[in-house]
Amino acid sequence: MDIISNLPEWIQKDLEDFRREHTVDDAMQYRLAEPQIPYFGDEVLTMAIAALLQGENILLSGSKATGKNILAENLAYLFGRPLYNISFHVNTDASSLIGTDTFKDQEVQLRHGPVYQCALYGGFGVLDEINMAKNEAAAVLHAVLDQRRILEVPGYDKVSLDPAARFIATMNYGYAGTKELNEALVSRFLVIDMPEPDKETLERIIRYRFPDIRPEALVQFVGLFLDLQKKAANGEITTKVLDLRGMLSALGTIRAGLAPELAVRMGITNKTFDLFEKELVNDVVMTRLPASWTREDIFA
Repeated sequence: MDIISNLPEWIQKDLEDFRREHTVDDAMQYRLAEPQIPYFGDEVLTMAIAALLQGENILLSGSKATGKNILAENLAYLFGRPLYNISFHVNTDASSLIGTDTFKDQEVQLRHGPVYQCALYGGFGVLDEINMAKNEAAAVLHAVLDQRRILEVPGYDKVSLDPAARFIATMNYGYAGTKELNEALVSRFLVIDMPEPDKETLERIIRYRFPDIRPEALVQFVGLFLDLQKKAANGEITTKVLDLRGMLSALGTIRAGLAPELAVRMGITNKTFDLFEKELVNDVVMTRLPASWTREDIFA
């Protein structure tokens, strides 16, 4: 997967030097994995890599289907680091991040949480939906994310972060349960606004996953996503159906033999539960994908 060949030479050289300098513990090799989809976006990739090379943490801000988690996975792969996905929700507290006490070998020991492991093994921690974090959970991150790079473990000790450890936060605005991030937390990140996927990016993603897709089918599926994106931007529909993962999954089931109409219904149309919105989405689908289409019309 070559996605850095178009990046500046100094980026490529520094990445190579980083991987050579920071090896991965044998116990963490299982956390190294090649992403299913490359991140296509040279400018964003350059900014993110440059920030991480300088020891900074980054915050990826953007709407749905902008590839925040795909970018995070690609960055961990490019840097050769173990990846830890840390989801924030109403039940995420300090112990969820640091660890909890457990009884082992006839004594109380700390079972390490994802932030602790990330600090210990020099991992890349993806702080998913960080603007849903409770104050207690966010407070844990303050000393980890600033120049101190220390994780305080109550009742045990403090842990200094491995030099290779980095944190990549993601956030969406306007979702239920989200809130404004406080200035102290935001100041600990370099922020990247994630652009919405354009026609060229969508074509590259779909072609990468489905190299056997017919050119005319590619045009219609890309057009379908862009039509839905435009309607969502104009407030005609919600972003529930603006689901690139759903579209790729639908294409996968079509290639397996499912009728395109049924596949798109599962992957896109049924993502909304409002009957009026479902009718609007179905109208857009019908203008792009003929009901008579079969698998052979989409895949060579």
